[in-house]
Formats: sequence, structure tokens, C-alpha cells
Amino acid sequence: MESANIPTVFVIDDDEDIRASIRGLLKSAGLRSEGFERAEQFLQTKLSDSPSCLILDVSLPGINGLEFQQQLTKAGRQIPIIFVTGHGDIPMSVKAMKSGAVEFLTKPLKRNVLLDAIQQALARDSIRRQEQADIALLKERYDTLSRRQHQVMALVVSGQLNKQIASELGTTLVTVKLHRAQMMRKMQARSLAELVRMAEKLRLFAST
Repeated sequence: MESANIPTVFVIDDDEDIRASIRGLLKSAGLRSEGFERAEQFLQTKLSDSPSCLILDVSLPGINGLEFQQQLTKAGRQIPIIFVTGHGDIPMSVKAMKSGAVEFLTKPLKRNVLLDAIQQALARDSIRRQEQADIALLKERYDTLSRRQHQVMALVVSGQLNKQIASELGTTLVTVKLHRAQMMRKMQARSLAELVRMAEKLRLFAST
């Protein structure tokens, strides 16, 4: 079961020698890896629940690396990408970085530079996964609220006072206080500021 928590680095490069070289480096650094010759092969792989990242060659047969980055985004497959290329240019690297790439490296790859980029990518993915887990927990709590408690929470985080909420909902101040106390308990919010942060994570505020 412990192996499920080991980070995985996926390597997509059509050059078998380069792919083997990168995987050998990863193994020497104590990192687990999987290699693919084509981007399409990676799509058939189920990502594990552990942090992961993708080392992606820009020039691939079929769909190229930059196009594949966009494809992953559209498919909702979130994984930090480190691009590698033997003939990159500035516009290409700018496009990759603007689309969320962690790094854009040129071959031949420098061991320490690549390992640093991998650690950065894995750390980014670990943070993303933790944030998603936190939001999932908040959603579970939010779903336990009654319809009225949802209303009270929305008005509380918008800055309204209990008296104003009572008037808005056409109920008594005592009832609002009761719903508010129950809502705070269910959300496990210790303060108004904490409740507001929860609402932000749940995206309860109307976009402006």
C-alpha cells in the first residue's frame, strides 16, 4: 500500500535512448517512472492517486507536445508538464509556459536542472491534490446544510448582519441566530473570516 504514495514521473519521448536515459536518471534519484513513445499511449494510462508529473518531448510523431498539452487541459487531466526539446525557440517556450508548463528544457538535459524541475512539478501536483481534497471535504460539509442554512450562509458571507438576514428571509432574529449557529457547526468554521474563506473555495460568491 505504501507504493501508492510514491510519486510517478511519466516520460513521453519517441527517442528510445533518451527515454531510457531519463528513466535511468529518475531511478537513480529514487523516483518511479513510466515511459511512452507516443502521446496517445499516455492517454490510455490511469493516473495514480499519488503526486505525478509529465516529461514531454515537444516534437512527437502524430500530435506534438504543445498540442497534447492543450488536449490534456480540455480533457481535464491535470498534471504538471516539463517540456524537453532538441530545437526549441522562445515563442514556443513562452506558449508552453503561458499554458501552465513547469519548465521548458533543451537537450542535452542537465541532470540537476531536470531533477530540480521534477521536484518543483511534483510539489505543485501535491499541493493541487491537497487543495482538491480540502474542497471535497468542504463540499461534503456544505451538502449537510439545510436549504435555509444555505441561505443564511450566503447572506452571512456577503456581510449582512443577523438583523438584516432576518428581514431578508422574513423570519425572526432568534431563528436566524439558531440557523447560523447550526451552519457554523456543520461547516466547522471557527470564525466569520474562516467561513468566508470556505465560501471562496466553494466558489459561492457571484462572479463580477
